[in-house]
Amino acid sequence: MVAYPAPVVHELSASGLTWINVVAPDVGTAQTLAERFGWHPLDVEDVVSKRQRPKVDDYEEDGYLFAVLHFPVFDSTIQRLNAAELDLFIGHDYVVTVPNRELLPVTRLFRRCEEDERLRDQLFARGSGRLLYEILDDLFDYCFPILDKIAHKLDVIEDEMFEGRSQEVVRDLSNVKQEIISYRKIIKPERSTLRVLERRVEHFLPEELELYFDDIVDSAERIWDLLDNSKEVVEALESTNESVISHRQNDVLRLLTVISVTILPLTLVTGLFGMNVLFPGEGTEAGFWGILVALGVIAAAALGFFRLKRWL
Repeated sequence: MVAYPAPVVHELSASGLTWINVVAPDVGTAQTLAERFGWHPLDVEDVVSKRQRPKVDDYEEDGYLFAVLHFPVFDSTIQRLNAAELDLFIGHDYVVTVPNRELLPVTRLFRRCEEDERLRDQLFARGSGRLLYEILDDLFDYCFPILDKIAHKLDVIEDEMFEGRSQEVVRDLSNVKQEIISYRKIIKPERSTLRVLERRVEHFLPEELELYFDDIVDSAERIWDLLDNSKEVVEALESTNESVISHRQNDVLRLLTVISVTILPLTLVTGLFGMNVLFPGEGTEAGFWGILVALGVIAAAALGFFRLKRWL
């Protein structure tokens, strides 16, 4: 039987605004919060489900907004980039963040607000929309170092490729390509969801803060552009690596062909004089040395011809 971690619930209030952060919620915790804030039962199902697509549900009559977003995290158990889901509830006097696994930017911002009263008052006094912006801003800022690591891996692979390790980098290229594909699968549906969230969250923001969510959308677009660049780079490196491997294989085949073609006439000569028939000079030292000289001349002529044709 699989043992799931117990939900961790943290709550913080200031200036009439409450922020609740729940990591890995169970059904009981989700239902308790739903009864407290008046959420729709379908939202409870979405919170406790394994995986939801990014979306935004606006419950204007009930005075809250529900959103599902995904962010990349490195899963150490499978050594791969994976998606962490963040469920968000925003009302006029509360923000509830429900990640299905710990998201360090959310945890760190919550801890800073707990420890720094001045920061807490500053963020909470501007309303739930501004607090949501700060949470999302930290989360998207956290995405860029992952892109930097991918770019660094591509630089290392390129250096190794031309240092004679083209066979070894095939696996590295495959792993980086998988990371880029996983990252793109996370960000692609997120872009349209963020545009919807930007429009729907306006009634939770003061007028002077309405442009703030443009910055979140721009961050997602920059991430997508960088992923596109990385995708093109990894495909170019893959093609170049295949060309390098093919070129080295051609060099080996060319060398083997030269050796084979050079030995062929020598084998013909030795086979001819190895027949059980009489030939001039048979049984004499002069005949032996004459055959050796002939073999040397033939080999030199063959190699000279290859050099003239620039096959060597």
